[in-house]
Amino acid sequence: MNSILSEIADIIRQNLEMHLPDVSADELEEGGKIYYMNGKNGTEFDWFVNDHFPAFMVFYNDKENLGAAKALVYKDGSLQLLIYDDHGKHIAKKIETSLEVGKDDLLKLAVVLRFNADDQKIWDADIERIDTDVTPTLSDKAMFLKNRQYYEPSIRRKEIMGKLAIVSKKITVEGWKVGYMSCEEPDEEQYSGWQFYGGSEDQEYVDDPENFTFCIIHALCSIDPTLIKYIDKPAGTKWIRVSADEFEEDEGQEPYMEKWKDPL
Repeated sequence: MNSILSEIADIIRQNLEMHLPDVSADELEEGGKIYYMNGKNGTEFDWFVNDHFPAFMVFYNDKENLGAAKALVYKDGSLQLLIYDDHGKHIAKKIETSLEVGKDDLLKLAVVLRFNADDQKIWDADIERIDTDVTPTLSDKAMFLKNRQYYEPSIRRKEIMGKLAIVSKKITVEGWKVGYMSCEEPDEEQYSGWQFYGGSEDQEYVDDPENFTFCIIHALCSIDPTLIKYIDKPAGTKWIRVSADEFEEDEGQEPYMEKWKDPL
């Protein structure tokens, strides 16, 4: 097995023994095997968009099959490990550490996992099942890095989601979904340029700054994922909600309006 994976496995197992001393191997799936959870997005997506590998996990061996340990390994070698007790229902310990490895070696491991796990359609598998004790060629590495171009929209969306937007209190207080949104060139680094409205604001309402607040875009998108595919639209565009899950460019339509199912 690749030496970096061996180090990750050692960290996970040592912390399981330390923080879950009463949990036996029989209580863990396949005796505590460590799984590479690439089945959701794949290695490249998490590497380029989220700056880490897909999670490495150990699961409880019961009906709910929740995680006992979850490790995220980042491009810079930092490692965040969560240990769960109560059969996966409660975080018992959060550990932050780092691997004794260079960034280029981590990149090489990502390349190997892409070719020998993802491309082989080996998903969410025991890490010992994946052939990782190999060295990628320069052309393999170049091909992997070239593929970053395909993730640029997702990278851009993630960047924007961490920024601030101006949001009408029709949304944050009264509970309406975004019915109208417009984007302008941001004048500050932390500002996205987006302004979100419920859709029923008149000019008197808009002219009063007390009727607006700042909000992280991620908070809106977590409740209304429909917004995600629009937030990387260019400055100068304006969008009207026309259904529960669709917007169109503003041409004077009346906005489709409904309230949040969950509180903001």
